[in-house]
Amino acid sequence: MFASTPEPPYVAMIFTSLRSDGDRGYSAMADAMAALAQQQPGHLGVESAREDVGITVSYWRDELAARAWKSVAAHLVAQRRGRDVWYSDYRVRVAQVLREYGPSTSELDG
Repeated sequence: MFASTPEPPYVAMIFTSLRSDGDRGYSAMADAMAALAQQQPGHLGVESAREDVGITVSYWRDELAARAWKSVAAHLVAQRRGRDVWYSDYRVRVAQVLREYGPSTSELDG
């Protein structure tokens, strides 16, 4: 369910979107992009959820690896199709993860 990431720091690419009506090949392309991303050097994992707003966070070893993914030819095709057909609006935010913790490592206990 959650991406298995290393100790920080690493990069998170946060893609937030509003979908247009209809699938029009979206599901197949999303599956293909998820599989392709996993093959890229520096890819650490992905987490995604969709209700009214879709949020996909992909994790990368560093900014160089994240930038390289953005320029993969098949991903460029998907980006263009997303902009032209699948999304009524979207944002991409790139962030550096500085800390990570969960229930067993919560900062509340220290």
